[in-house]
This record gives sequence, C-alpha cells and structure tokens, in this order.
Amino acid sequence: MLIGQYEHTIDAKKRLALPAKFRGELGAKVVITRGIEKCLVVYTESGWKTFSEKLGNLPTSQVEARIYSRVTLAEAMEAVLDKLGRVLISDNLKKYAGLSKNVVICGLSNRLEIWDLTEWENYKKKAEKGVDEIVSKLGGLGI
Repeated sequence: MLIGQYEHTIDAKKRLALPAKFRGELGAKVVITRGIEKCLVVYTESGWKTFSEKLGNLPTSQVEARIYSRVTLAEAMEAVLDKLGRVLISDNLKKYAGLSKNVVICGLSNRLEIWDLTEWENYKKKAEKGVDEIVSKLGGLGI
C-alpha cells in the first residue's frame, strides 16, 4: 500500500528517487501527470489504465470534462525507474508544480503525489485548520 510522507530532492539532472518503500508496488514503469492542486500525481501502470479509462468515459459534450481530460492526458508522461529508483521529471511538469530541489512524496493508497516542500507545508497548514469540518462532511459518505 502506498502510504506515508517522504522528503527527497531532485538532482541536477531533474531526476527524483522515489522512496524505496514504494518501488516494489510501483513496478518498473509509472505514469506522472498534473495533480488537481499544485502537485504531480504518480500512477502505477494498472492504476493509470483505470484512471485514464475513467477520463475517456467522461462526456465530451461537457466543457469541464474536456478541459480536465486534455490537461491531464496531454501532460502525462511515462517514466521508467532506473536501478536507483529514480524517474526523470519533465520541465513542463516541474514548472506546473513549482518543484524546486526539495520535494515531498506522499503515498495516497493507490497513487503518489509529489509536492514542492514549501508548497506542501503551506497546503498542509491550511488543510489541518479545517479538518474537523471536513471529517463531519465525509461522515455522510460513510467515512
């Protein structure tokens, strides 16, 4: 299961080592794309297949569905993990997420998110302030 939070660095060649704990579950190849917030999302091959099929089934008659599908699929890239578990982060994805050298990799059960360290800390502070209200709302969804 992909869970936990790990701080890593992007090297001068734009490579990011994914946490060793996740590598067995991720496999040799992953797909990286834009996240909903200012982050990147990393999917396993099977996770990407499931997710991209859902995108493909969105109604093209809805402008929001077209926009979301376009930006998510057009920015997606396949990445092969090297012997050290590193992936190359493309310039456009790095720019989108505002990634500097220091990043946080978060395991979210079926995917990873990659955040700039400062951006993650700011996001987390804001999110933690409203967690009680969020939990109350999620109660209606069975959580």
